[in-house]
Amino acid sequence: MADYDASIASQVDKMVDRTISRSIKGLDYIRAPAAPVGLTPKETVLERGTLRLFHYHPQSAEVYRVPVMLVMATTNKAYIFDLAPGQSLVEYLLKKGFDVFVLDWEPPQLHERNLDLASYTQDFIPSCLRTIARITGERDASIIGYCMGGVLSAIYGASNPDGLLKNLVFLTTPIDWSGMGLIRTWQDPRYFDVDKLVDAVGIVPADFVIQSFEMQRPAQRVAGQILVWEQMWNDEFVKSFRAFDRWSNETLPLAGEYVRQVTKELLWENKLVKGTLVVGGKPAPLSNIRIPVLSIYAEHDHLAPQATVKPLMELISSTDKKEVMVKGGHVSTIAGPNAVRRMWPVVESWLAERSV
Repeated sequence: MADYDASIASQVDKMVDRTISRSIKGLDYIRAPAAPVGLTPKETVLERGTLRLFHYHPQSAEVYRVPVMLVMATTNKAYIFDLAPGQSLVEYLLKKGFDVFVLDWEPPQLHERNLDLASYTQDFIPSCLRTIARITGERDASIIGYCMGGVLSAIYGASNPDGLLKNLVFLTTPIDWSGMGLIRTWQDPRYFDVDKLVDAVGIVPADFVIQSFEMQRPAQRVAGQILVWEQMWNDEFVKSFRAFDRWSNETLPLAGEYVRQVTKELLWENKLVKGTLVVGGKPAPLSNIRIPVLSIYAEHDHLAPQATVKPLMELISSTDKKEVMVKGGHVSTIAGPNAVRRMWPVVESWLAERSV
C-alpha cells in the first residue's frame, strides 16, 4: 500500500511540475522569434528569378564521384531538407560523403506568372545540372525529388532520356493523379474554374495553396497546437515543432500558368500515367526513364497516397529499380524521427552503390 501511495504521489508531482513548466515555457514560446532553420554551411551558386541553387560545404574527407541534387516541391522552402542540426537530410548526406546541392524556390513575382511546366523541367532543372557539372567536373548527377519536386524531376528525366542524370530518387512523389482523393474532389472541373482563377490573379496566393492542403485534414493545425501545449515542458519536442510549423507557414505562392497546366494536364487528364504529356515540345513518357530509380512512399501519406505513387515502377523502363514503404506521413518521412531512423539510411545506402 505504501509503494502504491508513493507511486501516486510521484505521478502527481510530475504532473504538477509539468503544468508549472508548461505555463512558464508557454510565454517563452509565444514571444520567441522564428525558429532557426537551414543552418548547414552553404553558398548560392545559381540565382535566377524564383530559382536558387545551393552548394553545401563538404563534411567528409572522401566524397563520392557523383554529386546529388535535392529538388524541392514548388509549394515550399527547401530547408525541410536542412531543418536543424541532427534533423537534417543534407547534413546526413554530407557526413556520409556526398557532394550535396539543393534546388530551392523563392516566391514567383508577377512578371513570372507565365512560368509553366516547361520552365521548371526544361530550363530550371537543366540549368542547375549544368551548373553542378561545371562546379564538380562530373557529367552526371543524382536527383532526389520530394513530392512535386519528384514530379518535375520525373518529367525532366522522361523528356531528356540522354540528359545529365545518373540516378533518380523519388520521395513521396504522386504519379497517378487519379488517386489524389480530396484534391480531385474539390478541384473537379465541374466546380473549379482554374482559368478564371489564374486569369484573375496571375500568381496564385500562398493562402490558397495552404487552404488546399488544410482542407484535406481540417483539424490538423488545431490538433498540432493542442499537442504542442501538452508537450510545452518538453524542450526538444517544442524545438522540433517550431521548425516544422515555420516551414508549413512559409508556403509559397505559385505561378498561374504552372497551376493551370498542373491542374489540367496532371490532375484532370492524368497525362503522366497515360504517357501523353508533352512539355516544351518534348514528349515525356515515363517509359523513357531507364536509369536506376528508387521510390520511397509513406504508409500514412494523405497528400501523396500509395495509390498515386506505386504505378511508377510499372511505367518506367529501368531494370535497376526499387520501391520502399516507410512508416510516417508526407512530411515526417522527410525530416521527422522516422526519417532519421528509416528513410535516410535507405537513400544513403542505395545511392552509395550507384555514386562511384
